[in-house]
Amino acid sequence: MSARQLARARARRLAGVSLIAIGSLGATAVLADEAKRTWRDPVDRAAETMPLAAHALLLGMTESGTTTIAVGERGIVLLSTDREHWNQIADVPTQATLTAVTAVGERVWAVGHDGVIIASSDAGRHWSLQRKDPWQPLPADASGPGDPRQGAPLLSVLFLDETNGFAVGAYSQLLVTHDGGATWTHQDVVVHPSGQTAAAAKPQGDGDDWTFTRSELAIGEESDPHFNAIARTGSGALFIAGERGAAFRSRDQGKTWEHIKLPYEGSMFGALGYEGEHVLTFGLRGHVYETDDLGTQWKEVPTDSNLSLIGGVRLSNGGAALVGTNGLVLVRRSAEEALKAGSVQPASTLAAILPAEGGATFTVAGENGIGRYQPK
Repeated sequence: MSARQLARARARRLAGVSLIAIGSLGATAVLADEAKRTWRDPVDRAAETMPLAAHALLLGMTESGTTTIAVGERGIVLLSTDREHWNQIADVPTQATLTAVTAVGERVWAVGHDGVIIASSDAGRHWSLQRKDPWQPLPADASGPGDPRQGAPLLSVLFLDETNGFAVGAYSQLLVTHDGGATWTHQDVVVHPSGQTAAAAKPQGDGDDWTFTRSELAIGEESDPHFNAIARTGSGALFIAGERGAAFRSRDQGKTWEHIKLPYEGSMFGALGYEGEHVLTFGLRGHVYETDDLGTQWKEVPTDSNLSLIGGVRLSNGGAALVGTNGLVLVRRSAEEALKAGSVQPASTLAAILPAEGGATFTVAGENGIGRYQPK
C-alpha cells in the first residue's frame, strides 16, 4: 500500500471514530433532554415504602385517639397502636422531609421542607397535599434576591380546633388557616430590633486600634429570625420561640403579635404551653426558661447540661419531658421538681418524645428512628 493509500485509510478510520463520538454525544443530549422532561421534584413524588422506615430519621410525633403518628425524612409517616409495631403509610403524597405533626381528634396535619403541609382526616391512614412552596430559580430579568421563605422549611404546626391553625418556620414564616388547611396565608410579624447592631469594619491606617469593644463585637438582631416552635397556653394565648433569643406572644388568637426578648440570646427550638400563661421554652446548649406571665418575666430552669434540646412534651402538673443531642432526656413530673437527666443508647440526636404506659416509660424519635426511654 502506498503512502497516499495508507493516509486515506487512516482518514476513513478517524472519520468513523468521529461519527461514533458525535453519535454518542447526540444520544447523551437526547437522554439528558428526556431526563429533564421526566424528572419530578421529590416534593411532588409520593413517599416510597421502606422496610427499615422505623429506623430512619424521624422528627415529630403526635397522638390521634389510640394511634401514635411519627413523621420524618423522605415523607415517611408511621402509625402504631401499641408503640411496638409501626407501619409505614404508603400513600403520602410527598418525599419532602416532614419536621412536625399535630392532631385534633382524627384530623392530622404535618409540615416540612419546601413549605409542605399535608393533612389527614382519618388519624393518619390517608393523606392529601395542602400546600407546597419549593424553591424556584428567579427569571433572568428579575431584580433583587427574591423571597427567602420560598423553599424554606416549616418547623412547627399548631391547631386550635379543626379549622383554625398555624404553621411556623424559617425566615419568620407564619402561615395561618381558618378552613382546616384548605387555604394558607402568610401573616407578617414585625420584628422590632433591640437597637444592637453588628459593628462596622474599622478603617485601617497608621495608628489605628484594631481592638474591638464588647459592644462592637455584638451580633445584631435578625430582622427575620427563624420561628422554631409555636405553642398555646391554657388562657388561649400563643407563643412563638425563635432564633437568637427572639420570641413572640399573642393574646388575641394570633391576630396581632408582640416581639419580646428572652434572657438568653441563643436560639430556642421548642416551647410548651401550660395552664394560665405558663410557658416553658428550651433550646441551644441545654438552656431552659420558664414564665408564668407569657414572657414578661423569666426564670432559668437548671439542666446541668450544655447539650442542645430539640423536642419536648408537657406532662401534667407542669411537668415536662425534653430530648436533645447525644441521646439526652430530661424529665420532671411536676413544676415543683427539678429536671432529671438520663440518656437513650446508642447515643444520637433525639427530636420528639411522648409518654407511654401511663407515663412510666417514654417513646422517643430521632436520627435512629423510634426508641424507648425508661427513667431510672
